[in-house]
Amino acid sequence: MPSLFNKQINILIVDDEESIVEFIKMGLEAEGFTVHTAFDGNEAIKLAQEVSPHIIILDIMLPGINGYEVCLEIKKFIKTSIIMLTARDDVDDRVKGLDLGADDYMIKPFSFKELLARINVRLRNSFPELADLLSIGDFSVDNGAHEICYKDKLLELSPTEYNLLKYLLINNGLVLSKSTILENVWGFDFNGEMNIVEVYIRYLRDKIGDKDHNIIRTIRGAGYKVAIQ
Repeated sequence: MPSLFNKQINILIVDDEESIVEFIKMGLEAEGFTVHTAFDGNEAIKLAQEVSPHIIILDIMLPGINGYEVCLEIKKFIKTSIIMLTARDDVDDRVKGLDLGADDYMIKPFSFKELLARINVRLRNSFPELADLLSIGDFSVDNGAHEICYKDKLLELSPTEYNLLKYLLINNGLVLSKSTILENVWGFDFNGEMNIVEVYIRYLRDKIGDKDHNIIRTIRGAGYKVAIQ
């Protein structure tokens, strides 16, 4: 399932260890984030002013200006969440970082899975409006506005069509049975015919021009799948 936060999110990684930077960068780009990198404090401050990152992953021990000073300076001019990622695990170091404006603190060595979870927490807390936006291929979903665009064109969808298409999109790559779709789109108490799913799939295919069923695929004996790279 794709992240609710994706390529619209700018993340700045600041660390003088190139191997760590590349490891984090590769993982975050695979999740769909836009990633920027800096290897010293001055470069980090300059880049932060240019790209206004939503999240900054910041080491403390940096050439020139250390991470504490970088954190203090950046917090003066942009809204961002800073996760300090450092080998310094002393309680006083953590307290100092948090007192200077850091939003979270992780110790090396670290788990990328945990770092990703903390990034998503910070995004939900600091930028809740972005959780309503989702981009998958040529589709963009605005949950707040209850709208879906395809190839930059707004689709005219009924509430049920919207809910069905959104459900298919957020489960991109997964095969969904008719019963699963019914439970999640129509609800557990739906008493109508199961073929209602087929009817609405046909409506959606017509509206997005999917004549060859390349976007919404029928998986014989299993259900339906959206497969978008």
